[in-house]
Amino acid sequence: MADRSFLSWPFFEDHHRVLAQDLEVWAKAQLAQLNHDDTDQTCRDLVASLGKGGWLAHSGAFDGRLDVRTLCLIRETLARHDGLADFSFAMQGLGTGAISLFGTDEQKSYWLTKTRNGSAISGFALTEPQSGSDVANSTMTATWDGDDYVLDGEKTWISNGGIADVYTVFARTGDAAGAKGLSAFVVPADTAGLTVAERLDTIAPHPLATLSFQNCRIPASALIGASGEGFKIAMSVLDVFRATVGAAALGFARRALDEAVARVTTRHVQGAPLADLQMVQGHIADMALDIDAAALLIYRAAWTKDSGAPRITREAAMAKLFATDHAQNIIDKAVQLHGGDGVRSGETVERLYREIRALRIYEGASDVQRVIIARQTLAQLESNL
Repeated sequence: MADRSFLSWPFFEDHHRVLAQDLEVWAKAQLAQLNHDDTDQTCRDLVASLGKGGWLAHSGAFDGRLDVRTLCLIRETLARHDGLADFSFAMQGLGTGAISLFGTDEQKSYWLTKTRNGSAISGFALTEPQSGSDVANSTMTATWDGDDYVLDGEKTWISNGGIADVYTVFARTGDAAGAKGLSAFVVPADTAGLTVAERLDTIAPHPLATLSFQNCRIPASALIGASGEGFKIAMSVLDVFRATVGAAALGFARRALDEAVARVTTRHVQGAPLADLQMVQGHIADMALDIDAAALLIYRAAWTKDSGAPRITREAAMAKLFATDHAQNIIDKAVQLHGGDGVRSGETVERLYREIRALRIYEGASDVQRVIIARQTLAQLESNL
């Protein structure tokens, strides 16, 4: 059983503690026997199940605000039980985050109802082959033609690509160069001209794809926010969900520690448990320390945002960087403590080892987070001079 004492920290309110307990009960009952043979179908089933359980109701904003502590608690708990469950929940929030925060009443009423009850799957189409983390370098265009926009270009590494019912798509509308020229659109997956160019396989199976937009015509009502605000919208959404990536990493790390403790207390070497060895105790201590440090950074960022901070760029970057990098170290230690069984296909720690690696890349790679933290720190120091 993972440590739950952190729920007594002052970052949380009573309703967060109740939610965490209820979700733990639900996850134990619903996620223990998941079949991962068909990744696409498993994700579809998970979205439907999460919707039926009421958990997707927490994936979007209410009254223009997202409860980031709730998002983090849900992602941490789901990730500890099953990586695809976390993925399915997270993408329902990220995929419609722009609609939640900046969409029209009509966009919210139609799409959020569907994504929150689990009847529609969402995707976030931002990354392009040549841009990656450099969002301002996006080249996909949205050209005004009559009463419509016409999308042309390509998006890649799109989560839920191929199974989503709707995508939030970012394209250049020509308002200005660089970051100021991007706009955001809601694009149904069945829109003519939108096709799946390639499905992408990774070490931890997830539904990922490259999307092609060729003369893809969408109405003016598909615009999210104002024209030219796409970069601001994307960063506002990522600002929130970047901290939740750290929470998912924390869930993986907690599960790895649980598995490691179970292993070293039951596995004997020369007539004594592995846990009696000081070197093993040192590994366990380092794992526990890194988990608590990651949790403090994650829930500081979430609490700061929930307390009214307009942006948490620095806090979220710190939380994601530390939690994901150190979760990989924690999981690696767990694999080592399992010996040969640690690399056996199908073992929990082997699955965690594959799951964690992508979190250090998507929604801003680790080195990009270092740049963000440095720039924010330098700017803060300069402003105090």
